Amino acid sequence: MGLLDSVSGSVMGGNASQGDATIRSLDLGGIIGALTNNPQMLQAITAMLGNDGSQGGLGGLMARFQQAGLGDVIGSWVGTGENRPISGEQLQQALGPDTISEMAARLGMNTRDTASQLSDVLPGLIDRLTPNGQAPQGGLGNAGDLMGMLGGMLGKR
Repeated sequence: MGLLDSVSGSVMGGNASQGDATIRSLDLGGIIGALTNNPQMLQAITAMLGNDGSQGGLGGLMARFQQAGLGDVIGSWVGTGENRPISGEQLQQALGPDTISEMAARLGMNTRDTASQLSDVLPGLIDRLTPNGQAPQGGLGNAGDLMGMLGGMLGKR
């Protein structure tokens, strides 16, 4: 995966603790580093956020978070303010255990680690994909469009 291989080694990030859950706040370098270490995660995330994905794109994902009582969390990722953290357990609550289990099976990971890695990456990634503080009306496009957007973000680093 040439795009991600070219940025391996640019891992940067910090840890913050909130309650019993350890929450990571990753900047772009940290996001890319996490995805470089597990390129299948990138495919799973773009499939989830893409309009052609099983979650119904960003709009569908936002609706699921709303239904789980976490609309303010994902709203902070889209908005221009500080991103609110999410734990793996909260993410599993929003996406549903079946979604996380299926993703974990595709990734060859357990559900806890899958949810934890997603909770590390999703806030910053969604924030970067919505730089104007709003979800695009037509969504983020299909999974291929998202890969192009990520390539563009890397070019601006």
